[in-house]
Parts: sequence; C-alpha cells; structure tokens
Amino acid sequence: MYSKIDDYVLRLIRESTPQATIWNIEKIRDHKPTDWNYIDGCMITALLSMAEISGNEQYFRFAESFIDAFVEEDGQIRTFVPERKSLDDVNEGRVLFTLYQKTGKEKYRLAADYLMRYLLDQPRTAEGNFWHKAIYPNQVWLDGIYMAQVFYVLYQKHFGNGDFSDSLGQIKNVYTHMRDTSGLYFHGYDQSRTAFWADPTTGCSKSFWLRSIGWYAVALADILEILPESDARKELTAIFSDLIASIDRYADPETGMYYQVVNADTREGNYLETSGSCMIAYAMLKGARLHILDQAYAAKGHKTFDGIIERYLSFNGDDLNLGGICLVAGLGPENNRRRDGTFEYYISEPIVENDAKGVAPFILCYTEVKRLLNAEKA
Repeated sequence: MYSKIDDYVLRLIRESTPQATIWNIEKIRDHKPTDWNYIDGCMITALLSMAEISGNEQYFRFAESFIDAFVEEDGQIRTFVPERKSLDDVNEGRVLFTLYQKTGKEKYRLAADYLMRYLLDQPRTAEGNFWHKAIYPNQVWLDGIYMAQVFYVLYQKHFGNGDFSDSLGQIKNVYTHMRDTSGLYFHGYDQSRTAFWADPTTGCSKSFWLRSIGWYAVALADILEILPESDARKELTAIFSDLIASIDRYADPETGMYYQVVNADTREGNYLETSGSCMIAYAMLKGARLHILDQAYAAKGHKTFDGIIERYLSFNGDDLNLGGICLVAGLGPENNRRRDGTFEYYISEPIVENDAKGVAPFILCYTEVKRLLNAEKA
C-alpha cells in the first residue's frame, strides 16, 4: 500500500497547475482561481518533504514552478492582499527558504523579507500575540502558531539575527491562556473577552477541535527542529511533550486516530478525523526522531498513520482517495454566529476527500514513516 501513496501524490501534481489544483476543495467549491494561500502552502511544504526523502525531482520541480507563478523578481507576491492582516497568508512563505537554498534565486529571499515586514506589522493582543486576522481583533487561534511562527523562526535562522524570543513568548502565552487542565488546548482565545464565542472569564472558546491542536503540534515539532540548543528550546520541549502526552490519552484504541472534537469520543455525530490525526501522528513521529519524545511515540504515530490508511484511504479504479477530512472550521466572525465553537458546530462542517488540509499532513506523516522505516533498515 505504501508504494501506491507515491503514485497518489504524483497523480495530484500531474493533475494540478499553479492556476488550478485538484486539492484545494474550497477554491473548487467556490469557483475561485488559485491565489497565494495557506492551503496550497501546506501542500507545497509536503511536496518539498517528498522531494527530500524520495530524491524524485518531480516534486521539487512542481513546487518551484508553483511558487514561481506567484513570486515576482522583486519579491512581490501576486494576489497577496496585505490589508487582510491574515496570519494564514504568511504560511506559504515557509517554502521560500528551501527554494532559496536549492536555487539561489534572489527573489525568494526578497519575498521572505517582504513577508517578514508584513508579519511584524501585524496587530497584537495586549499580551503580545499576533491577531489571527484583521477581522478577528484581539483573537489568538492555535492555527496561527503554525501559520506564522514557523516562518518567523525560519526567517530568524536564515536571514535574521537569530532572536527567537518573540515567537517563544507568543507560544508561552498560548500555553498560559489556552491550555485546559486536561492538557488539551482550546481552539481560540479572545484577549478582550468580547467575541460571542468566548468565555467571559477565560476568553477561550468552548471545545477542543482536533485540527487546531494538530496545527499547534506540528508547529511545535517543526520549530523545535529549527531552534538551537538553549534554555528556551528546553522550555518549548516541555510544552510540546506535555501536549503530546495529553492528547495521546484520547487516541482511539483500535485505529490510533483522534476524534473531530477530541474529548467527546463516541458522542453522536463525532467522528475520527483524518487531517488532525495525521498532524498528531506526524508530530509524534518527528518528535521521536529528533529524540525530543520517548521512542514509544514513533510506534504510536505509525499506528495512527496505518489506521488512517485502513479507515479512509480508498480505491477508485487505479486511483487512491483520502477521505475523512473536515473541510474547514473557524470561530466567527461576528456576522457568522454559526461558527460558535460548540461540539454541534464542529461536527456540522462538511467532510470531504482529497483536500490539502488533510492530504498535505498525510504526505508529511508519510515522509516521517519513510524516515522511520529507513532508519530501521540501516
């Protein structure tokens, strides 16, 4: 089955162009053209990981041509809308560092500089965290740690002065304000306590949405790989280890997967969800590989990956399709009160196949499984 995953990923890029991908289901649904966005950014990140682990240049060539369709020679990014003040729009920038290292094209560095200036101009909460978007004032979402902080840390490593204190401070604020006593994290936090979905005392949202915790786990794993040894890295390691140990308690015993609303397990309407499960498995596998987590987590992550394959990877003729993916979920804004952070809301969002929010983490998890198997053979 694993060999067929390679064919599946190659089919995805064979049937996609920078103008129209087959994995961005939201764009397809809304009949919108491709632009600079976090969904495609996740996919390009995954393809670069595939290029690294497989040695197959098709992945890199597609990633380079895709980004070249948006990044101009002067570093400007076509379709980028700075007025949105959206952390999501920073995420795709994390691929610029790999592309710059591999090709030496100056435009990738210029684009990274542009995004860094954009990020530092982002409004912040009173505690110092970036707002998630301009339309979500004073709000911190777990998703945003992945969307912005991995790029921020990469920039500081490659082009900055190596000062990671701002990113680490923002992550510690998330730990302080968004972590529940169970060790799970709430999806959102409103520092002003005025959002309709926010608890008036804590400012937190109501539920533990799997993919938001998954984004956070992946971000921590990726950042820990970048940071040099230091007291700050030790602090972040403790936060990451606590998160993984906490969510591990909610794994489905049979598949190793996790539920859309993490702590509601078999409550009617809840389901084992692919994207967040892939993210947690990836974080476990990577954490074990980096010797941040106990090696037992490598086996746990591998079990989850195999459980996803067994439950949601299906054949359609010669093609594979990955199902069980929550299309999208969020909190508000004010004019969209359906997105209220409740259990009922999270289970109401569409479940789809082959969307990059599930496919990209699946591919990333697959590359970690391949690293694990290669190490076992060595």
